[in-house]
Amino acid sequence: MRDITVLNEAELRASVGLDLATVAVIEDAFRALATGTVVMPPVLSMDLPAVHGEVDVKTAWIPGLDSFAIKVSPGFFDNPKIGLSSLNGLMIVFSAKTGLVEALHLDNGYLTDLRTAAAGAVAARHLAPARVVTAGVLGAGRQARLQIEAAHLVRPFTRVLVWARRPEAAAACAADLARSLGVEAHATTAETVVRDSQLVVTTTPARSPILMADWLHPGLHITAMGSDQAGKTEIEPAALARADGYFCDSVAQAAALGELRVARAAGLLADRDPPELGAVIAGTVRGRQSERDMTICDLTGTGAQDTAIATHALRTARTAGAGTIIQS
Repeated sequence: MRDITVLNEAELRASVGLDLATVAVIEDAFRALATGTVVMPPVLSMDLPAVHGEVDVKTAWIPGLDSFAIKVSPGFFDNPKIGLSSLNGLMIVFSAKTGLVEALHLDNGYLTDLRTAAAGAVAARHLAPARVVTAGVLGAGRQARLQIEAAHLVRPFTRVLVWARRPEAAAACAADLARSLGVEAHATTAETVVRDSQLVVTTTPARSPILMADWLHPGLHITAMGSDQAGKTEIEPAALARADGYFCDSVAQAAALGELRVARAAGLLADRDPPELGAVIAGTVRGRQSERDMTICDLTGTGAQDTAIATHALRTARTAGAGTIIQS
């Protein structure tokens, strides 16, 4: 018989949140990837166009951590029409030494949301210009809000611009961000978002570009996190070639699932692999080299991030005495 900790969404929310400590946990996961000792298999990804849905399964084993996680993440994008969240999921946490199940995180996608937002903050910390006055977001869902809140932790801007396909959704997102961050926030066009911002995050499940190369300008950083499955794309391929620096979380994943896949299909960037963000964090690759650089970071979401956030959440929850113990 052994104890297994079961944590529900409410308990996980009480144990871990979007703060600098969480950003540091995800930054460490990026740094670990740069060492080459992380074991991270390809993403198991299932596209379900008949129901406007997808399911991803991600995992990684990180040397030095006590545990590793396997995360199952469904995204069914018509759910809001019937009052349900687009994202769901759970994480199974195993001992990194014995492989025995240690915990179940019944988080309904909360930890995925958290680690994705924290990854955006890591990208902004290492690649965005030092001074950001205006941040922009393309998309108006839960991740759009979280990405801007996370970016504000590392680049405390004073204005936010929001675009979404539905103007009413963009206006609601802007109002929420104005309240939560105490900043000026407005809904506007996608082009204005990009042209008037120093930091832009794309957070949509788009399957054709929503951010054009002609909109890029000196001093701009873009974090693209919506393209995480074959068939998705948010950035016009020419923008990647035009950028002074193009980085990704995982070359293998970006080539299979991210914006790099689309660029190469268009005949661009076929002769070189972009540097990974982990190498920038580790100091083996230079990131932004001047305040006038145009930089893009392509985040597909890695199993290393899932293992990092799952291990961190279990540790903090146990310290707080949270969760239900079952025996197996």
